[in-house]
Amino acid sequence: MIPSSENKIINMKSGLYVVATPIGNLMDISFNAIDVLKNSDIILCEDTRVSKKLLNRYNIKYKKLISNHKFNETKNLNKIITYLENNKIISIISDAGTPCISDPGKLIINECVKKNLNIFSIPGPSSVISAVSISGFSDKFIFYGFFPEKEKDLKNDFEFLSKLNLTIVFFISAKKFKKKSLSLKKYFSDRKLLICKELTKMYEQHFRINVSEISNFNNELKGEITL
Repeated sequence: MIPSSENKIINMKSGLYVVATPIGNLMDISFNAIDVLKNSDIILCEDTRVSKKLLNRYNIKYKKLISNHKFNETKNLNKIITYLENNKIISIISDAGTPCISDPGKLIINECVKKNLNIFSIPGPSSVISAVSISGFSDKFIFYGFFPEKEKDLKNDFEFLSKLNLTIVFFISAKKFKKKSLSLKKYFSDRKLLICKELTKMYEQHFRINVSEISNFNNELKGEITL
């Protein structure tokens, strides 16, 4: 399908705009995302210090920047909904990637759905799609996200996932990789693994191994990893 050339910004409606931001390289933001952020009355973000780097890079003069993360989104909810009911244009962004995808945002989305308030998606970079696109694995995939904290939940989920003939995408912190690698080996030993580090950044790296060999993987990993 050929995209429409219509410029929606001219008649930008009030509501909540879920805006994807770069996952590493700041140049990966879309023109649409920049325009929406520039026209927003309020921008919700995880960490204002991280978001200001992006906003300042593109001369986005934010009228009001509100910190909205997993520890305060419940407290913020009524205030944000009141702004929306008063026809404000509100954007929600995360530190990297798309809000609500292993990041805060679902609480506000569900309340907007409940109250029939406008919600708009402004798409952009995705570490999930980026990793699948270079994997060479099946393009039929399931995105799982971060591993659960409880071993019981991990066991139940891995028993189910291991039976699927699909590509599976996980997020994991580098600190937990070694510990959780034992579970990966137990349930997925016959699979191939792509480890993506620093996607879209200058020091981006990919490691391709068999899951059965994961115990021998000694490369230093930092930050969040896409598997």
